[in-house]
Amino acid sequence: MDEPFSGTVAILGLGYIGLPTAVALATRGVDVIGVDVDDATVEAVAAGRIPFVEPDLAIGVSGAVGMGRLTATTTVPEADAYVIAVPTPFNGDRTADLSFVRAAAASIAPKLRGGELVVLESTSPPGTTEQVSRWIKGLRPDLAMPHEDEGVPDVHVAHCPERVLPGRIMIEMITNDRVIGGVTPRCAARAAALYRVFTQGEILTTDAASAEMAKLVENASRDVNIAFANELSLICEQAKLDVWEVIRLANRHPRVQILNPGPGVGGHCIAVDPWFIVGMAPELSRLIRTAREVNDSKPRHVAEMVLERAARFRQPTVACLGLAFKADIDDLRESPAVDVVETLADLAPELDIRVSEPFARELPATLSGRPNVRMQPVGEAIDEADIVVLLVDHSQFTSIPRSRLEGRVVFDTRGAWR
Repeated sequence: MDEPFSGTVAILGLGYIGLPTAVALATRGVDVIGVDVDDATVEAVAAGRIPFVEPDLAIGVSGAVGMGRLTATTTVPEADAYVIAVPTPFNGDRTADLSFVRAAAASIAPKLRGGELVVLESTSPPGTTEQVSRWIKGLRPDLAMPHEDEGVPDVHVAHCPERVLPGRIMIEMITNDRVIGGVTPRCAARAAALYRVFTQGEILTTDAASAEMAKLVENASRDVNIAFANELSLICEQAKLDVWEVIRLANRHPRVQILNPGPGVGGHCIAVDPWFIVGMAPELSRLIRTAREVNDSKPRHVAEMVLERAARFRQPTVACLGLAFKADIDDLRESPAVDVVETLADLAPELDIRVSEPFARELPATLSGRPNVRMQPVGEAIDEADIVVLLVDHSQFTSIPRSRLEGRVVFDTRGAWR
């Protein structure tokens, strides 16, 4: 086994992956410097507070800061290892936008002295990790980088994609297996030593491109399976069948495990990453593209079904419960629930829409300022609604007794109130 990691780690990006990674390292004795471009995020972390909701993260941040192991800044420091955990959204043509990764690499390059490790955690198309090595080389021609030859480079570069579930990040970050791909085997071994600091699961080393592709495949696989459930829900709706009952019965087969349908697919991973595969091989990725199209079309279908029910009323009020992309978190990224509310507001500007989201204090930018959309506590929203639409199965919503919904048209996209 390679020598254990020792030294200081700088983590670029204090979001849903970067900050938990910082805590995992800092609470195990590693000095970590968190870097973010957002002043409010840096201020919160430096004070031992969390800028978003995630179970068990608050106590970890408070403890790591209190021990002096975790600090936060807007300036990239000198460090022994750098972890890039910045967003990788897609462009208008759905190709990967690597501008944040490139900016991170550019900010690291001037700080390198030789001997450092650079790890890309951001989900990226195959070839991105090697491109990070090339970007650094372009800015630091004095350094020997691993993409140039198989010798011992001045800087080791690797990819270690996250594979955690929001709401369970602090558990799964420790217990899940990790895939680490190096630009060279030496790079993979150096990165593995860093992740062994906190990883209890098995560490699997490979080349960088295979690690990048494995992450995309994980999310595309989930997306295809969800698309099957969502497409099945449309078919059952037309046939006037209860899709959840059909799935319950089908899943009693020992080799069948159909997922549950919903209003679409959200989050930064599953709703985005399959497009990276489509962009790599557009003529070959027909199933993956179709799955994305099925899941992307579901929010509009839900909105149209709500409007069909609203047509029964003269001036209906609709309560939309939930904006997050999944239950019991505050993450609204690529949320189909937000898409449903936006579509409702666009298609029926006369509709009175009340939104209840227990994990948000205000409407997202795409909904704020719309005269027919406003936030309301769940009790008030239900009391004043003609139609109640469950978009997210937050525990606060699923525990609502059916008696509270009597006299209202209920549209349950999650099957939680069946």
